[in-house]
Amino acid sequence: MNDIAAAEPSVIATRQGRVGHILLNRPRTLNALDIAMIRTIAGALNAWRDDPAVHGVVIEGAGERAFCAGGDIRAVRDSAVAGDRAAIAAFFTEEYGLNALIAEYPKPYIALITSLCLGGGIGISVHGRIRVTTEGGLFAMPETAIGMFPDVGTSFMLPRLPGTLGMYLGLTGTRLAGADAVHAGIATHFVPGEALPALRDRIFSDGPAAVAAYARTLPPFSLAPYREAIDRCFSAPDVAGIIAALQAERTDWARATLAALLSMSPSAVLWSFEIIRRGAGRGLRECLAAELELTGRVTAHPDFVEGVRAMVVDKDRQPQWTPMRIEDVDLAAIGRMFTA
Repeated sequence: MNDIAAAEPSVIATRQGRVGHILLNRPRTLNALDIAMIRTIAGALNAWRDDPAVHGVVIEGAGERAFCAGGDIRAVRDSAVAGDRAAIAAFFTEEYGLNALIAEYPKPYIALITSLCLGGGIGISVHGRIRVTTEGGLFAMPETAIGMFPDVGTSFMLPRLPGTLGMYLGLTGTRLAGADAVHAGIATHFVPGEALPALRDRIFSDGPAAVAAYARTLPPFSLAPYREAIDRCFSAPDVAGIIAALQAERTDWARATLAALLSMSPSAVLWSFEIIRRGAGRGLRECLAAELELTGRVTAHPDFVEGVRAMVVDKDRQPQWTPMRIEDVDLAAIGRMFTA
């Protein structure tokens, strides 16, 4: 069985009626993207771009656990440990190139998301025209927990969410379930899971316009009671201000949010704040270029290797950050990461 599974393609790209269909097919690794998958997806999109028989593209993930849990960050860590900077640069260059290709794709690009969608999974969905989620969808950018930063073009996307919701999500890694992602602007349509097979068939037979008929009215936004507090706290001019504002709130939400923030890599929180802040004034291509430059510096920092070890490799969830406290981080060193 393992030999058969290993022989299966990690991405299956086929024509289904009027659309191109991309199936991420690494369910055992939660459909995490490696460079071969990125190249296959890009190749399919380029092949279908000028094909008049293809009216749009649908992308989804195999298995029940994940649409895509992100990039293959374990492989990036292995390259960092080995000192293979070229492999790291190649991975992120091609991943971000795919993100740009999706954003600029001339035909409707539809992501069907029924489960976990993290990091690189958001990168191959949020830049498309249509992002459908069911109640099972679960969205997050959890990079500060592994000593990284919200990338794949989310330094462009996050500042454009309502209020300061993007800064809150980007720094804390908070997960949004299903309809909440539509409220936030990360997904575009909410469809009950039981209706998704019928929707898929309709898209294949009738084209992308079928989505509108299946979208349902959203239930209330679970973060609605905290939106004013989020905007108050995460509009602070720096991370120290965010922490002070959360301390001043004196609510259960603020205490839980502060605890989550302080559990992340202190350095990652600071450089993530900075790239999200700068992203508000950049176009997507500029954001991707800035992210690519930052990956070289961040993946050379000890917190990246340690964060991936603790959260992905050993899974002991006990990272030893360098340093352990935000107040001990050299702010000048963070600033130098953003200079040419």
